[in-house]
Amino acid sequence: MKINREDMLELTRRMTLSRNCFTRVAGAYLDEEGIEDGSFNIHFLKLSAPERNKNLKLAKAIPFSQTNVQLKLYDFPGSNPVSRQLSQLLLTLKACGLKNDAMLSALYERIGEIHQPGWPYAVFVFHGSYDVPLKASDQERLGESEEVYDFLILCLCPQTGEYEPGEAEWGLLYPAFTDRSSDENHIAVFEKDPDRPHTDLNRELAGLSQ
Repeated sequence: MKINREDMLELTRRMTLSRNCFTRVAGAYLDEEGIEDGSFNIHFLKLSAPERNKNLKLAKAIPFSQTNVQLKLYDFPGSNPVSRQLSQLLLTLKACGLKNDAMLSALYERIGEIHQPGWPYAVFVFHGSYDVPLKASDQERLGESEEVYDFLILCLCPQTGEYEPGEAEWGLLYPAFTDRSSDENHIAVFEKDPDRPHTDLNRELAGLSQ
């Protein structure tokens, strides 16, 4: 199953300062051993304009990446019991709009347990909500909303300075956005360098067999 590039571009068009689809952003800073060293959780519009722009760029990198090369679609949850637990965690975080610090801490702790790259890194989680407009048979947009697509974008970034994230190295979009609709049976996983996959995260966090 392939990701439709146009679906991803449609999402990214709602990731600008003037057309922002994000409601909240949360995250944690982990040291080289995966131990949490500070966290945050804030309504997206409470960020300053420069901070909103920086965070939008970070989140947008996942759906705007090379479709079906850097960003690939997988069945979710897989047969791995851990991935089934994660699917419920992600669905719950999506449903509450990231307003549950205890569940976010559980997510950061799990990531820290399985990913210790040897340098400090940051985990960012974005909650977005997009009113998917109806399209006529000629693909022109109509005024009404077809559905509301609520989603999470998660990305891991090396720290380039104190509490300063670099470019996303790994991430995910869940639920997948398939045929312009929410698809809880699939997850889109991002690898900045597909030739050097994060096998620990893919196996233990996303439940992939690769």
